[in-house]
Amino acid sequence: MQTWLSVEEFSKLIGKSVDEIKLLCKENKLSHKIENNQIYIEASQGTKALIPIAKTEIINNPQGDSLLEKTISTILNLHERVLEAKDETIKTLEGENEFLKSSILSVQEIYNEDRKTIETLQNQIKILQDELEYCRKKYKLMWGKVLKKEVGNE
Repeated sequence: MQTWLSVEEFSKLIGKSVDEIKLLCKENKLSHKIENNQIYIEASQGTKALIPIAKTEIINNPQGDSLLEKTISTILNLHERVLEAKDETIKTLEGENEFLKSSILSVQEIYNEDRKTIETLQNQIKILQDELEYCRKKYKLMWGKVLKKEVGNE
């Protein structure tokens, strides 16, 4: 079955300019026909004419198949290695996250204990300040009386 495309459509299909395609038609490298002053190019043979022979030889060559298989095998092996490395990285990051989580919880516990210790020390300071104030008042009252007696005796 032949599929005929206009020069413009064929140009869009293969990515070459219309002038280049017309030149290939003049050189009879493309199967073409002219109808109503319009050039039509047979699509399947036209694309075959534009593909370099070396590429088709690699595709059709049995060694090319083994080369292709080796290439695909290599790509698959590399892909598996990347997946394994990704899994190892994920496991490592999960381990680090667990370590950081436990560290944060530990630091939070220490912080809470320190906070309780600070509250206890503040309460003790308050009690000692109250005691000191009581002792000052008592001392003032005691020695104030003694001083008054000594001043009166002199």
